[in-house]
Amino acid sequence: MEVRAITKHVRISPEKARHVSRLIQGKSALEALAIVDLSPRKGARLLGETLRSAIANAENNFDLNRDSLVVKTAMIGPGPTMKRWQPKARGSAGRIRKRTSNFTIVLTDK
Repeated sequence: MEVRAITKHVRISPEKARHVSRLIQGKSALEALAIVDLSPRKGARLLGETLRSAIANAENNFDLNRDSLVVKTAMIGPGPTMKRWQPKARGSAGRIRKRTSNFTIVLTDK
């Protein structure tokens, strides 16, 4: 049984969030939860919310035991980019891209 949780338009670049997602793939759900709770990165806190949601989905919707859950995949994809500009010298403008991410966590039972 596969259970998934998706969080969209998270205000962090996908490159920064992928550092944490690589750590939790293939781990048990409780071990992955401990990793994101102890990691000091912003991406860990945001990914932890999605992981908790996936665990809650498995327990409440499918009556699965949280001890038997394993993180199958933790995918971080690009979301929409907010485009801003900042004034530069001699009347020109510099581009600022504020990137967002989409988190997808898939859990399976052993």
